[in-house]
Amino acid sequence: MPAATVFPRRIRVLRRVVFFSLVVLTTVAALAMIASAFQQNGITPQELLLLFLYMLLILWVSTSFWQATIGFWLLLWGGDRQSISRLPARAGGRTDQAPPKTALVMPIYHEDPERVFAGLRAIYQSLRDTGRADEFELFVLSDSRNPDVWLEEEVHWYRMCCDFDAHGKIFYRNREKNIARKSGNLEEFCHRWGARYRYMIVLDADSLMCGSTLTRMVDLMEAHPTVALIQSPPLPVNHKSLFARILQFASSLYGEIFAAGASYWQLSDSNYWGHNAIIRVKPFAEHCGLPKLPGKEPFGGEIFSHDFVEAALLRKAGWEVWLAYDLKGSYEELPPTLIDYAKRDRRWCQGNLQHVRMVFARGFSPLSRLHFLMGIMSYLSSPLWFLFLLVTGFEAYVQSQTMPVYFFGDNVFPVWPESYAVEMTTVLLVTLAMLFLPKVWSLLLLLVRSEDRKAYGGIVRITLSVLFESIFSVLTAPILMLYQTNFVLAILSRRSTAWLAQQRSDHRLSVKEAFLAHWGQTFVGILAGYVSYRYVPSFFWWFLPVLAGLAFAIPLSMLSSSTALGLLAKRLGLFLTPEESAPPAVLSYLKDNLAQATAARRVVDDSLESKIGDPAVCSLHIALLPHRLVKRRQRHQLRALTYQVIEEGPGSLSVPEKRALAADPDSLTRLHILSWAQRGTGTASS
Repeated sequence: MPAATVFPRRIRVLRRVVFFSLVVLTTVAALAMIASAFQQNGITPQELLLLFLYMLLILWVSTSFWQATIGFWLLLWGGDRQSISRLPARAGGRTDQAPPKTALVMPIYHEDPERVFAGLRAIYQSLRDTGRADEFELFVLSDSRNPDVWLEEEVHWYRMCCDFDAHGKIFYRNREKNIARKSGNLEEFCHRWGARYRYMIVLDADSLMCGSTLTRMVDLMEAHPTVALIQSPPLPVNHKSLFARILQFASSLYGEIFAAGASYWQLSDSNYWGHNAIIRVKPFAEHCGLPKLPGKEPFGGEIFSHDFVEAALLRKAGWEVWLAYDLKGSYEELPPTLIDYAKRDRRWCQGNLQHVRMVFARGFSPLSRLHFLMGIMSYLSSPLWFLFLLVTGFEAYVQSQTMPVYFFGDNVFPVWPESYAVEMTTVLLVTLAMLFLPKVWSLLLLLVRSEDRKAYGGIVRITLSVLFESIFSVLTAPILMLYQTNFVLAILSRRSTAWLAQQRSDHRLSVKEAFLAHWGQTFVGILAGYVSYRYVPSFFWWFLPVLAGLAFAIPLSMLSSSTALGLLAKRLGLFLTPEESAPPAVLSYLKDNLAQATAARRVVDDSLESKIGDPAVCSLHIALLPHRLVKRRQRHQLRALTYQVIEEGPGSLSVPEKRALAADPDSLTRLHILSWAQRGTGTASS
């Protein structure tokens, strides 16, 4: 546990009382309005269910709204004075001593080696610009199983070491066994090499960080010895598809107010997002070992979303975890299409729902449990909205079939039924206001930031971009709602998901891909539209925005995946971000590195056979293999695989079989010699 005094408790309590009071009061007021809209002669079971669902949903919406609103006011008045970036150095800081060693750690799994190492080169080049590159060492921690990818990673690593004269500063390791996925990869690093470093900065395969940002993070940790983790908010960059550019714009423009609002009430009890964060290695190694959960996946087994749990464990041990909302120069890349975005969401959904166990685990603070609940709710909100729409539609149908009674008992004059149109309209407008006002706050913030206005393309283009982005989000929201509803139902029915590499490069969706991914949503949209128009026509017009998104899911997904439309929007000045208008050096370095890698690839045979036949590649790979004892039976199996390659070619082997040969120095040497023998006799290489 840290020896120095942690962040003052009174400030945390006061801010959380303010924030949660606003959230609860807003929820109660909205709930009172919708309750008053129901008939006074008793609440039906459907209406009671609607009240319960609306309470959960408006609580979630109002939490997001007040977080953004508070963030807007903080930024409007110059930022939060209690943010980690603006707090004075505390007692116990070591800023006067020699700079510590920091490890940049990038776990990868079947990622594109060109993109991985182009990004690492860009980060290292940016670090050298600061003059403090000697304080950092880079680790590429590979879990790739495919030998083609494995050998290519090694070649790129060695070239990078040579190009920067960085032998002994940039390291590569490929794990023999993928135990516990990414969290196990980091755990092994901490146990084997962590004692050498005071801090580690965890990167994803698509992460980019400016050198000045990295050094600033180290300086903050040095100034605050009670802090175990500082999370920077990464901005999405680099993609050209219309889908990704819209999301990049939205994240860049709206993200800051949400991050500032989150930092306001979380303070030293913030969360961890798994990458682009600096971690104090010693407490992380001591407290963040993750056990296997009892039972089978998806709720048991290895913990998918390890980051939330690791942050909770650090807070449990008395360490501080901060979100540095104002720390610029941290970037990542988004999935380029709606389908790829949904695939990534499937894995995240399983990881967050798995945290149900953590909510009730012993020892965690109430705020840690709240973080788990918020992660769960980020996916449960979709099936709740879906159920809310179904029940609302059913209630509208029941009301349409109910004949009003105008005369009761001995009354001579008719008793007209009460109208609740005003109340229901007010509820709808309040809900929509809380959903869309954060976009207005971001626009207003730009009015006092002239430089930012220019970077986003000017106020007219920004306003048009916000308008089009809002329409796009309205249309895609019901598609994602059905996707996430399906994910939740699949997980509740105990269907787990595999750990697959992400699709990160831009690509246009074909008609077949879009149809197979969205035909079900299109069918649901058309069927729901027909039923509502046929039986409850008044409800149909309120329901139209949801129906439109579902009915046009296939063309919407295809068009938004287009890089041509994305680039056209860029030429028109739409969805611009500051990183596109004036790219920071690290993004320029990345662009140049990718161009050089592409040019080099055109003249290189990249097949596995070519790598094995290349003396330099083969020698490098054998030199990096760990020593291991091979049993006699395994030796016979490897010989059999070698003969199979000779007789039938490498294409006859499965990936695990190729992996077994690539992990054995004797087998590789034999295949390498055979390759050169065939070249000498003029025989075509197998």
